[in-house]
Amino acid sequence: MASKTKNARFDVKEQFEKVEEQFQTLQIINEEGKVVNESAMPDLSDEQLQELMRRMVYTRILDQRSISLNRQGRLGFYAPTAGQEASQLASQFALEKEDFILPGYRDVPQMIWHGLPLSQAFLWSRGHYEGGNIPEGVNLIAPQIIIGAQYIQTAGVALGMKKRGKQSVAVTYTGDGGTSQGDFYEGINFAGAFNAPAIFIVQNNRFAISTPVSKQTAAKTLAQKAVAAGIPGIQVDGMDPLAVYVAVREARERAVNGEGPTLIETLTYRYGPHTMAGDDPTRYRTSDLDNEWEKKDPLVRFRKFLEDKGLWDENKENEVIEKAKEDIKVAIKQADDTPKQKVTDLISIMHEEMPYNLKEQYEIYKEKESK
Repeated sequence: MASKTKNARFDVKEQFEKVEEQFQTLQIINEEGKVVNESAMPDLSDEQLQELMRRMVYTRILDQRSISLNRQGRLGFYAPTAGQEASQLASQFALEKEDFILPGYRDVPQMIWHGLPLSQAFLWSRGHYEGGNIPEGVNLIAPQIIIGAQYIQTAGVALGMKKRGKQSVAVTYTGDGGTSQGDFYEGINFAGAFNAPAIFIVQNNRFAISTPVSKQTAAKTLAQKAVAAGIPGIQVDGMDPLAVYVAVREARERAVNGEGPTLIETLTYRYGPHTMAGDDPTRYRTSDLDNEWEKKDPLVRFRKFLEDKGLWDENKENEVIEKAKEDIKVAIKQADDTPKQKVTDLISIMHEEMPYNLKEQYEIYKEKESK
């Protein structure tokens, strides 16, 4: 009997190891910008490759200026994005306008490139209600602050698309910390059960604020968590924009063809703090680790790739940098010129029909504001 038990345990372990072995990292260009997986190369034109690089450079400048604006007190909440440009922008680049994005709080760049005016992104950071007033035809919602909650919302949005016969997908993002939340499992399980057209992206930047992935889960990859929900999962080099693009584009094609959701883990890194609200990454990250990931910088990698093809040079990059700076200057002024929000504004837009207790408060604040 003891021998049978021992053999059974061995079989279980062997099955488990076989599952983990299935999740190899997809990479197309290496740290030197050289193609290492020709068969996986996406069918992108020279103009599309240049546009993707333009967006990545623009967003790096936006991140730098946003940090400065935050320190000046001209922005409120801000979560730095440097290092995650390939994961964020190449994934959005693989989408269509009709697709719906449900972002986390670090995912403002995807919102901007999906159509949200930059001035509104700044207003959202300030907590101004106009920042969440999404323009007609821009398919997204304001960033979710509750960790992992957007996964639940995405499952619902995707199911709605399926019921309406839409040829579109719902796409969401969370970090590695989000996969430790119950909402993560509920979202991917619901979407899988109803074969909903959803793409769940986990941007594994190694730390949930200060908690490393090794302290969050015993799983070798986060992509393998898809197995429990019965949906496809893939791990991607999140510093490689071409690999990220291919993974998301193929997931989108499967979704609109009725093949259900996909979980994508992008291996990436944030170079700055978790947020500008007092986080100090030197307390939990070593300089050796930072240096290791700086060598994988997605902008450096993609720049080398494009330069080898004769598609990028210093002049092109400087043009993008100057354009970004000018756009930011104009957008922050537009945000500054937006009328300051009042308490009565917040009360009046909170409910379709104002309840009696808020009517009382509304009148009190209206009188105060008139003085």
